Amino acid sequence: MRSPIDWLLGKFSADVGMDLGTASTLVAVRGAGIVLDEPSVVAVKRGTNRVLMNGTAVGESAKKMLGKAPGSIMAIRPMKNGVIADFEITEAMIRYFLRKAHGGSWIRPRVLMSIPSGITAVEKRAVINCAERAGARRVFLIKEPLAAGLGVNLPINEPRGHLIVDVGGGTTEVAVLSLASLVQKTSIRVAGDEMDQAIIQFVRKKYNLLIGEQTAERIKIEIGSAYPIAQEYEMEIRGRDLKDHLPRRTNITSTEIREALQPPVRAIIQAIRTTLEQTPPEISADLVDTGITLTGGGVLLRGIDEIIAEEIKLPVSVAADPRTAVARGINEILDQLDLLHEILETAESE
Repeated sequence: MRSPIDWLLGKFSADVGMDLGTASTLVAVRGAGIVLDEPSVVAVKRGTNRVLMNGTAVGESAKKMLGKAPGSIMAIRPMKNGVIADFEITEAMIRYFLRKAHGGSWIRPRVLMSIPSGITAVEKRAVINCAERAGARRVFLIKEPLAAGLGVNLPINEPRGHLIVDVGGGTTEVAVLSLASLVQKTSIRVAGDEMDQAIIQFVRKKYNLLIGEQTAERIKIEIGSAYPIAQEYEMEIRGRDLKDHLPRRTNITSTEIREALQPPVRAIIQAIRTTLEQTPPEISADLVDTGITLTGGGVLLRGIDEIIAEEIKLPVSVAADPRTAVARGINEILDQLDLLHEILETAESE
């Protein structure tokens, strides 16, 4: 229940929602929708936690420094596997995003944040503390699969099963939803980042060439696939030769990248199998009709829906604009924050 003071403060500030991800952060403001979409990267002075340029070296400007900054600067991704890896730098990043999204209001906003379904109590407390220190008046948490279900307009409040697979940067969330709850869930720390690392290791092993994370991500986006495609592609890549340590270029094919991506893709499929094996039979019967809905930036990988459908034998659909599904769900909740408290978590509910 909202207190009179909280109600009064709410008249002078807008509630803010944040999909704080390993790879990127999306921010929504009540009444304005999604207002910010930037990489979860912060540039700091090496050896310190001091953010450069009065806190402006965050997001897109900081990502451009990844792997290219001089020795005195470090570009850091403070989120790892969907949870906070560096508290102070995450706090600085959240503060920057809140100020950018919330404007110059002197009233601290209420903040709704998404969290992985497999998060521990300690990790959950870290998210709440970090957001409060960054400027939140009160913090609410929503499990990512629930937010994704709302974001793609699934009727999750009904007594009918729906299966969401959200592949982000650091985690893959597999959850069966019914009556606005997680009936069954599996959260694995294999997602987009793991795919990038698989490409880096493959190129290193086969071509004796060292490439960076941004190059690996570009390869994944441009020629990556999880299932055979009608037209195979070839791409020139550049990196550092591991033998003579000099710059070198070579060509790589989409067939090779598909081979490199098999381990993380198989891990995601196994997570879906594990979840289904533990799902009650009546809800399993619903899933024959409702199928699997894919969300998250990781499902933009070509053919991932086809290989899941072939392996799991259920209908599979990729949500429209899957990257923003969780943020859109958060935005839906912001409009009814006081009414939907049953599906949210707070510091008091721990």
